[in-house]
Amino acid sequence: MSMEYLVKVEESRPATNEKPSAGPVYRSIYAKDGLLEVPPGLESPWQFFSDTAQKNPNNRMLGRRQVTDSKAGPYAWLTYGEVYDSAMRIGSAMRSRGVNPGDRCGIYGSNCPEWIIAMEACNSQAVTYVPLYDTLGANAVEFIINHAEVSIAFVQENKLSAILSCLPQCSSNLKIIVSFGNVSSKQKNEAEELSVSCFSWEDFSQLGSLNCELPPKKRTNICTIMYTSGTTGEPKGVILTNAGIMAEVLSVDHLLFLTDKGAGEDDSYFSFLPLAHVYDQIIETYCIYKGASIGFWRGDIRYLIEDIQEVKPSIFCGVPRVYDRLYNGTISKISSGGVLMKKLFDFAYNYKLGNLEKGLPQESAAPFFDRLVFNKTKQVLGGRVRILLSGAAPLSRHVEEFLRVISCSTLSQGYGLTESCGGCLTSIGNVYPMIGTVGVPMTTIEVRLESVPEMGYDALSSVPRGEICLRGNTLFSGYHKREDLTKEVMIDGWFHTGDIGELQPNGAVKIIDRKKNIFKLSQGEYVAVESLENTYSRCPLIASVWVYGNSFESFLVAVVVPDKQALEEWAANQNVTDDYKSLCKNPKARKYILDELNGTGQKHQLKGFEMLKAVHLEPLPFDMERDLVTPTFKLKRPQLLRYYKDCIDKLYSEAKGLKV
Repeated sequence: MSMEYLVKVEESRPATNEKPSAGPVYRSIYAKDGLLEVPPGLESPWQFFSDTAQKNPNNRMLGRRQVTDSKAGPYAWLTYGEVYDSAMRIGSAMRSRGVNPGDRCGIYGSNCPEWIIAMEACNSQAVTYVPLYDTLGANAVEFIINHAEVSIAFVQENKLSAILSCLPQCSSNLKIIVSFGNVSSKQKNEAEELSVSCFSWEDFSQLGSLNCELPPKKRTNICTIMYTSGTTGEPKGVILTNAGIMAEVLSVDHLLFLTDKGAGEDDSYFSFLPLAHVYDQIIETYCIYKGASIGFWRGDIRYLIEDIQEVKPSIFCGVPRVYDRLYNGTISKISSGGVLMKKLFDFAYNYKLGNLEKGLPQESAAPFFDRLVFNKTKQVLGGRVRILLSGAAPLSRHVEEFLRVISCSTLSQGYGLTESCGGCLTSIGNVYPMIGTVGVPMTTIEVRLESVPEMGYDALSSVPRGEICLRGNTLFSGYHKREDLTKEVMIDGWFHTGDIGELQPNGAVKIIDRKKNIFKLSQGEYVAVESLENTYSRCPLIASVWVYGNSFESFLVAVVVPDKQALEEWAANQNVTDDYKSLCKNPKARKYILDELNGTGQKHQLKGFEMLKAVHLEPLPFDMERDLVTPTFKLKRPQLLRYYKDCIDKLYSEAKGLKV
């Protein structure tokens, strides 16, 4: 292998009785002389912020849209100096109420300036912040408060009632609630009955002063405990230190500096991915370190694109669901623009794609068409984007290719976990052959693949495949109070991610499967269900699919959310006048979709036992309200089975009835 982007730092290891074989240990070419370390003198992410605030107190930092009578006006901005003063006051107020370094502070609400101010106030006082979020299910907030022993929480106004309703179960820990905005006297009384003090943001700020002495900080301090949604069991609290967070932020800067252009004061970032997750939090901390400005969305998905176009960000982090929407929106706009427009677009697209494939960088692949054609398509994100990042789930190849051509921006798809402080692998924006992969290790981390014999993955074969294992400076310090779970995944200093990767000839890694989602059918065949779902997802008639089987049955069935438009078009062609809901019950429609899915399966060489014998059509998308998916839209299999148990039983008896 010519691995132009990796360097080998340790040889592979053969299998033993106790352990499967593992491939060589690799580092990024950009860290060939050693992993990136946090330089001396940096002890806390607080320094990233306070240094910028001292250097550029008058620069814009945090912006929010002014909304009056449901009409949205322009963004109003707080400067670095204003946010610094605000964080100092809030931090000092915390101290005055007996919150000490090392104590835990909850932050609960959607992205907004107060979220960041509360986070920086914690950083200033060496208090560990713990994001609370309710997408983990109703009892999650209460669970996290008690498990992490949270003594103070900053809470968005519209979440106050939720936190008050769980107070009786957690008032032994939680003693202070501070609203992001106001608080009613009724709410105050409700809290005080359980001897919990409840403040408005203003009143709490008044308790603090600007000349509070800050405690010393150490890089080994716990910066945050982030609870992740595991697809099974209760949330796990991932412990991240100051050193881990700083190393991750410095590595983002290091890579952008070497391969593109780092962020600066002229850059702006659009904040909408939840700050409760590590992905957005790291990028916002990076923006703060570099003095860029951050504009927050309104919190309403209907106005997402509108808010983006108002902020006109230069750096944009998305997830595949958002990029899919951009793709579909742009495609339909072009189709409705007339034949000539479509012809010109296709010509420009293919010309630029050809040059990108030849290895030309984004800015010189087709400057003429960038001005003539793609100047219009890039306006969907406001027209200024120069860096697009995608994470949290795999981005479809056709969407990635499309964005690389029409956005006039570099695009990096990355892979990371809360346990790796965010991104641990990333494709290099201007290296086109990395398309469809999650690229190479960040400069703080080493990676190796470990064979998974029971799934047929061999890390030593000519196309190495295996579980991605990580070692380095941005790993978590363990799961809070769960030494048992930590030991399961941290073995000899290597973190076992549970994701299966395949090494490409250029050194980039492609995620192909998940270790857990494998089961045996009754005839002994192993089924790797996630990769089957990825294959079936390529069928244009469906929006999502959950494939089910177990070791008592010899075949697979599925619950499918059809693509509404595609199903309605089929119905019109068949002269079926049912509405969408009734179509989902229509036996003809079910047979049609089953046949199309199996057609897709055949096209992609699925084996006979991997084909579907029956499907149930579900008009409602799988959602978090019914607890069927995680916040990053991964399927929750045990919950899906509980919810669709009767459906599944019916599908099996139906399919067997057909076979008799």
